[in-house]
Amino acid sequence: MSYPIAPYAPDDPDPSWWRYDKARADRAVMFIEKLLVHTKGRTAGEPFLLSPWQADGIIRPIFGTVRYDDQFNEWSRQYRMGWIELGRKNGKSEIASAIALLGLVGDDEESAEVYSVAADRDQAALVFNTAKRMVELSPILSKRLEIVDSRKRIIDRKTNSVYAVLPGDAAGALGVNASMVLMDEVLTQRDRHLFDAMRQSFGTRKQPLMLCITTAAYTSARFALEEHEFSERVVKDPNLDPSRFVYLRNLPKEWDWTDEGTPGDPRKGIPPTGWYWANPALGDFLNINTLRDEFRDAKEKPSAENAFRVFRLNQWVAQATRWIGMDAWKATAGDPVSRERLMGRPCYAGLDLASTADFTAWVLLFPGTIDDPTAPGFTVLPRFWVPRANIERRQEMREELSTWERQGFLTVTDGETVDYERVYADICQDAEDFNIRHLGYDPWNSLQIVQRLEDGGLSVVKVPQSATRLNEPCKILESLIADKSFRHGGNPVLSWMANNVELEFKADGLMKPKRSRDADKIDGIAATLNAIAVSLVPDEPVPDVEFISFADNSAESPPDELDDFLSQWRGNDDEEDW
Repeated sequence: MSYPIAPYAPDDPDPSWWRYDKARADRAVMFIEKLLVHTKGRTAGEPFLLSPWQADGIIRPIFGTVRYDDQFNEWSRQYRMGWIELGRKNGKSEIASAIALLGLVGDDEESAEVYSVAADRDQAALVFNTAKRMVELSPILSKRLEIVDSRKRIIDRKTNSVYAVLPGDAAGALGVNASMVLMDEVLTQRDRHLFDAMRQSFGTRKQPLMLCITTAAYTSARFALEEHEFSERVVKDPNLDPSRFVYLRNLPKEWDWTDEGTPGDPRKGIPPTGWYWANPALGDFLNINTLRDEFRDAKEKPSAENAFRVFRLNQWVAQATRWIGMDAWKATAGDPVSRERLMGRPCYAGLDLASTADFTAWVLLFPGTIDDPTAPGFTVLPRFWVPRANIERRQEMREELSTWERQGFLTVTDGETVDYERVYADICQDAEDFNIRHLGYDPWNSLQIVQRLEDGGLSVVKVPQSATRLNEPCKILESLIADKSFRHGGNPVLSWMANNVELEFKADGLMKPKRSRDADKIDGIAATLNAIAVSLVPDEPVPDVEFISFADNSAESPPDELDDFLSQWRGNDDEEDW
């Protein structure tokens, strides 16, 4: 008897070893469509009818492709490891939840142990919570299964089986005998420890399955990138790992990312293109208008473009990328900034104090334009200091730096190191000339001068140079430049630094600035982001102070309401009088 070979099976396998069992595949699809319901949105409560790409692309191959196990003398699943990559909001968690419940009660496994794992317990609980809701809404499953929400467990006492959430560390996998593992958003895993620990927990199970479901990430997610690249190789050569199921929907790098594409026609064998390739749910339960709205933003902002390409088009994007386009930078410059016309205006300050032999940057951000403090955006007034020896060492930029010094854009101090007394004096002058609301500073190497400024009356705020803290300021600066409301007056030093800065993306999409080379200084942009960060700090309200004179006590004092209250409270036991 001949059998059709399942997707990604080895070339020309022994027909007595591999085969596709349609009955098993149909049974898995039927379990989902007959027992489970959707839990969110406008289809909540309706039967979980699988789309063709879900049924034929994922469920049927995983559960219907079998191999003969000569140890157990029976047919069992071919795939022990699954790698699924889709753009965001394509129903990955729902598919994972359905598979988890199938593994709990429909996998012919006595004392099954099904686990959801992720980088942290909260992330892992996302799949569990969806599965829990599916159970609650299923008349059949809700009668059989017991939900212990406080411990994130679903129990089938008839078969002594459990579906549970494990903590996001390898230690949590010790002692388990997993039959199925669902690992969500692998891109957030820092290393492979948890992955390996769960794979090695299968023990004596006859057909264990570890299913990794994720979106693409930035290339800083090294472990996820390694598994992605290996999965790509398995697609090209299934003999590398016949037990690995792969479903990849990454927009190829050579395709035009701005092209929406078409959904294709499975009946005619026409594959989807463009955005529809990376998002098989597009046009089904994923709204094309959502992607169009995000795309408009992505065309204007480099970080938004990267996020769109990673999370919507499922492309692996470099960890660092050039950030500020010089055309957009020049377009937002505005007129030269007049210090005299800004006198007395409120502003926010940012300080980036580099090593003693390098650049130091100080940036003031004034809300509005020079003429209108209520206008959107900021007007920028920067200062830069550098020791003379640094200029002498920069042969390739010596003439340019000297020109900036002559034009007054750069203060060059004598000697090998920055003259911090000059820096302190210039900042104090700005503090006298302008109303500095808050000063944001990089805590590295700046504590002494910042302490002196705080002692002098400035409100200082530490701004750690982490992606967590700088992500929002980066987004704001990008929006200001795109909206042409970051008026820097064409300051040449700040413009040079803007041209040097790159964005470094973490695996979770948070970003921070970086420079590609030590010679490419970005101190002015770093100081700007520090100032933007403290502009988000709410100003403390100025209390209304009323002068009270104690000179004349002859006037009758007004009644004291607190005394009246206390008098009644102490002497009245009748609550009805209150």
